[in-house]
Amino acid sequence: MSVRGLQEREGFEGRDEDSGAGAAESSPAPGRHGPRVTWRQLTLLPAFLVAVLLATWLWFARADLDPVSAKALSNGRVSEALWQHVRLTVISTLLVLVIAIPPGILLARRAFGGGPTATAVVLTGRAVPAIGLLALLVIRRGTGTEAALAGITAFALLPVLSHTVASLRAHDPAVVPGILAGVRTALVLDVGTATLAAFGGGGGLGSLIATGIATGRMPVLILSSVLTVTLALLVDWLASLAELLSGPRGYKESDAKKSMQKRCCKGPFA
Repeated sequence: MSVRGLQEREGFEGRDEDSGAGAAESSPAPGRHGPRVTWRQLTLLPAFLVAVLLATWLWFARADLDPVSAKALSNGRVSEALWQHVRLTVISTLLVLVIAIPPGILLARRAFGGGPTATAVVLTGRAVPAIGLLALLVIRRGTGTEAALAGITAFALLPVLSHTVASLRAHDPAVVPGILAGVRTALVLDVGTATLAAFGGGGGLGSLIATGIATGRMPVLILSSVLTVTLALLVDWLASLAELLSGPRGYKESDAKKSMQKRCCKGPFA
């Protein structure tokens, strides 16, 4: 081989080595991703909720309760209403998972359609008010826990269904967090909708809220409202941690928001 050929060959090898070194420097080294859950995500919201509950308890301990308020909050009625609320939320969420995820998997496959008709159904379902749906179910099935569970479950079905379809159709590596984002939305909806169960005889914290409004007793109303908001925030925090921990390595909350915005803009049945 000539001297010129050797020089050209050495030049190509040098450029290859430089490009390889540049690629190695530009690509992130494995295992250098930060923690999926930071200490702020683990501590800030729980600390805030504890502070809110403590302040509410201190105010409630010093409040001058009249006989009506004392009767509404005595004999374990608060703990009973809270337990009923948690039970309604958990059962309705489990029902939503069983009912919504299998159809979502089927609709994500183009062989099963899921085009404009499914989109229209989703948009129409989201426009239905929860109190109206619950009233129709009470008229149909009567008052009680069964009617309340049916209304809460029906109202939370569409978020899980649409998130499941969008995540699977987007071929996103974070499919499980995408589905859990729908579950997170359904959980928060369930906590809020469960307050309406009192109007259908389902119990829960909504019964205390209704009592506080009907009797004009602020201690009853404030205590039940604070417990409802605290429960919703706590459920959302736990679901957000599950969403982050289920994602791939390096998956953060900002990635979840970007992925969700992408799926929402594209549409679940596009």
